[in-house]
Amino acid sequence: MAELRLAELVTALSLATDLGMGQPMEHALRTCLVSLRLGEALGLRGEQLGDVYYVALLRFLGCTADAHETAAAVGGDDIAFRAAVAPVLGGSTLDILGHIVTGLGRGQGLLGRARAVGGALINDAGISRGVVAHCELAENLARRLGLGPGARRGLAHALERWDGHGLPAGLAGEQIELSSRIVYLARDIDVLQGLGEPDEVRAIVSRRRGAAYDPAVVDAFERYGSALVEEIGAGSVWERVMEAEPEPRVRVAESDLDGVLEVFADFVDLKSPFTVGHSRGVAALAGAAAAPFGLPAGEAEALRRAALVHDLGSVGVPNGVWDKPGPLSDADWERVRLHSYYTERILARSPALAPLTEIAGRHHERLDGSGYHRGGGAAPSDAARLLAVADAYQAMSQPRPHRRAREPDDAAAQLNAEVAAGRFDRGAAGAVLHAAGQRVAPTRRAWPAGLTDREIEVLRLISRGLSKRQVAEALVIAPATADHHVRHIYDKIGVSTRAGAAVFALEHDILPK
Repeated sequence: MAELRLAELVTALSLATDLGMGQPMEHALRTCLVSLRLGEALGLRGEQLGDVYYVALLRFLGCTADAHETAAAVGGDDIAFRAAVAPVLGGSTLDILGHIVTGLGRGQGLLGRARAVGGALINDAGISRGVVAHCELAENLARRLGLGPGARRGLAHALERWDGHGLPAGLAGEQIELSSRIVYLARDIDVLQGLGEPDEVRAIVSRRRGAAYDPAVVDAFERYGSALVEEIGAGSVWERVMEAEPEPRVRVAESDLDGVLEVFADFVDLKSPFTVGHSRGVAALAGAAAAPFGLPAGEAEALRRAALVHDLGSVGVPNGVWDKPGPLSDADWERVRLHSYYTERILARSPALAPLTEIAGRHHERLDGSGYHRGGGAAPSDAARLLAVADAYQAMSQPRPHRRAREPDDAAAQLNAEVAAGRFDRGAAGAVLHAAGQRVAPTRRAWPAGLTDREIEVLRLISRGLSKRQVAEALVIAPATADHHVRHIYDKIGVSTRAGAAVFALEHDILPK
């Protein structure tokens, strides 16, 4: 495989963003098809239409950047909140408030609903700051995927409104990239058509004309009428999206595939401050253990790539579960068990990624049948056995909401106990522990972007989710000094959010292994 289409990879990534936004899988794919039809009706061709294609698929590529903060603001379920507000984001302030009050927190009991609604209303400013992180991350990751400046601007403007009441910059009218204006309406059409009849959808779109939506884009939609939605529902959406990518189609060289999958890894791991760098760490550990375990070069490469994408499905689990400081309930565990299933479903849809499915989807299976989501069945491959051990060791070595990071000797003891209980392969555990003992931090002559040693310390802490006050406490410095360091770091690396800083740290291998 000398070269493949970026669309083969990005369409899979779009399924993960669907989960993170509380939408049915293929939501972004349908949005893409609607967006292309609207773009064609407006006379777009070539690269302009290509920008529309990728903005539609990746509009919510930044959804993990603010998941932790959003969940904290709305009572724990960031996904339910996003699903609840999706139909009214293009509406008036009264529409949004009314929908939050009547729709948020359903199924959580009276206290749960009150907490969710109250949190959303009280923390409106915090949620707005999250949008800044969301758009910044999407633009950053799109750059690393190799997308051009037009698509990156489209993602940066993704939540701006025609009337200037959007976020993050309050742009208005034609200040907003055209691809963003098209995709804003197309996404809402897909959300709304699942909730009402075609006449209702057209009525809502008409009311929002000149407010959230560009009048010219609305006019293009009205020329299509219900035929557009009916057309989108026919046949295989996935295949039609692949066929519909405008020329020139974006290609990915085989040598660049690992870099693309690192984007997947960072997108996933930013969902929680406790998992930043996890997938990269698992990939490094599994890759180093492959040769001692006896895996051939081709299987070792597949293992490393599967490790980068093994947690894609975790985006579909609320942060109130991942970030919970106490024991998980039975209901929480049911949601956790789904994440490896989601990973399988996402990877299996993409011909380019399907070969990684068996390895990645079984990272929580155990040899005695006690794991998930299958809980038994056919014996896992050698690569899958190694990934399961590497994932467990890496997780033990990182802090989690309910515990500190385990010391290496403690993690090794825990791993060996799992081997003795028949849950992990002994050879795989030995290879992982051998690889872990050999890992050393790289030496550096200078830190990137002119960062100082102290700024590197601060960057590592804020990437892990610590507030400025907590950074000050950890480093025994004044809060004002911590604030000064954070401001300088953001200026030097060209970001404005914690998520942006974390991605910079991951890109430059700054976080400790």
